[in-house]
Amino acid sequence: RNRHCPKCESFKAAQWLEARQAELLPVLYFHVVFTLPHELNTLVMYNKRLLYNLLFQSAWETLKTLGKDPNRLNGEMGMLSTLHTWGQNLSQHNHVHCIVPGGALTGEGQWNPTKAKFLFPVKVMSPIFRGIYVTKLRELFTAGKIRLPPSTNMDALLNQLMNKNWQIYAKEPFAGPKQLLNYLGRYTHKIAISNYRILSCDEKSVTFKWRDYADGNKIKIMTLTPHEFIR
Repeated sequence: RNRHCPKCESFKAAQWLEARQAELLPVLYFHVVFTLPHELNTLVMYNKRLLYNLLFQSAWETLKTLGKDPNRLNGEMGMLSTLHTWGQNLSQHNHVHCIVPGGALTGEGQWNPTKAKFLFPVKVMSPIFRGIYVTKLRELFTAGKIRLPPSTNMDALLNQLMNKNWQIYAKEPFAGPKQLLNYLGRYTHKIAISNYRILSCDEKSVTFKWRDYADGNKIKIMTLTPHEFIR
């Protein structure tokens, strides 16, 4: 029952999936992914709990702010989110997957559905998300709650983050919210890589396959030393 076993915890994952699917509403859903810039990777490693929590908070504040806008949905939104800290090649890639109902509950208790084929424009969400995260990060730093890596200039890092476009993915799930939940359910109680992706392993190396989304979803092969693979 080790959390890092690719085979154990299947029953708990199935329980989680069943409970989440029971919560789905008979409405349109959107898949939204909020990603932290890689410039934050080292700082996150020194402050995991603090900055992962901040990622959840900032994603929710972004959606809530736009949802309450009288010119948009004018109501209270909902969100189910799951943290992923890796990419397909197992490198650090901090992001949250969010399953978001396509609408909001008004003050009168009425459901106000989105009238567009998208939830909110990515160009609108991105600067709001960036502003909320960097502002709260600056507040934590000022309050002395951030543990800094050696030779880190926090002011320079914060300015660099504000001058960068932050990545957000937002689309209607292609196969529907139940299928998206099934995808996320694979990772809630298991490690980031399944046995079928590992092609070989011995005392000298581990070889596994991975999908390169930046290169047309091509399947590629990577070989790492055991210590680097575990890292």
